[in-house]
Amino acid sequence: MSLSWSWKGIPIPSVGVYILISLFIIGLSVSVFILIVVHNAAFLLFFLLLSTFVICFIAWNMLNRNHKAALSLFVRSFPDSDLRLAPHGQLVKITGLASCGSVSLESSYEKATRCIYTSTLLYEYGRLGLKPVNVNKSCCQWSLAYCERFSTDFYITDRKSGIRVLVKAGSGCKVLPLICESNIVTTSGCSRILSTHLRKWLRDRNLPAEARLLRLEEGYVQEGSSVTVVGMLCKDNDLLMIVQPPQPISTGCLFQRLLFPMDVDGLVLGISDSSGPVTNPGPVQHPEQ
Repeated sequence: MSLSWSWKGIPIPSVGVYILISLFIIGLSVSVFILIVVHNAAFLLFFLLLSTFVICFIAWNMLNRNHKAALSLFVRSFPDSDLRLAPHGQLVKITGLASCGSVSLESSYEKATRCIYTSTLLYEYGRLGLKPVNVNKSCCQWSLAYCERFSTDFYITDRKSGIRVLVKAGSGCKVLPLICESNIVTTSGCSRILSTHLRKWLRDRNLPAEARLLRLEEGYVQEGSSVTVVGMLCKDNDLLMIVQPPQPISTGCLFQRLLFPMDVDGLVLGISDSSGPVTNPGPVQHPEQ
């Protein structure tokens, strides 16, 4: 059965959601009926414990989905491929140093050059009520106001075989990054005055530049970084390419982490020397005054 990860954020099929709701209503009705007629609360307590377990299980999967835990675990457990033996059309994982192709990227805010992948996220803080809040500790009321992510074709030199491969991560390719953005700018809760650079960055993107609580995060992968790529191998004479798989690939049930399967629909890009999603090297936070 194909699992859906987009039904209102719940990582189970729509049919499964309706079945769970129906079973919950039936179980609750039977439990209350037994409690009233037989005066025995054991069945009701068992039903509440089972319901709590199911809710916690779904909440655990939703939380890990937001942190790409299933995808990260899938990539770590996937063995490195031998490009000398891998046939055309096989799903492969290779690790090595990245180098730019004919087109390189520049990060949006920090202007880091010679990048193969960049992402910039802008969050706005919205709160109800008049009580003062600590924006450094509160994370529930930050909402994503703007997002830009770019990737380009690049080369990777496989550390296992020494073969140089072209990774088609540019236009038309869906990239699934295991790269977390670093907190670059956070406006303070006192003055909320934006810097000249930040105001210019906002105006260039037709975003409001008035003083308010903002958080800007940025991530990038520069040339020379050791990266891991999971995709489909294409052989064209002497040219080897890694492209996006034509069909989504399921991670399978990850029982060791109690995670649902998820579909990997795209080319996976991550940093090789980390156990999970990583930030751009040397993040520096610049709080606005």
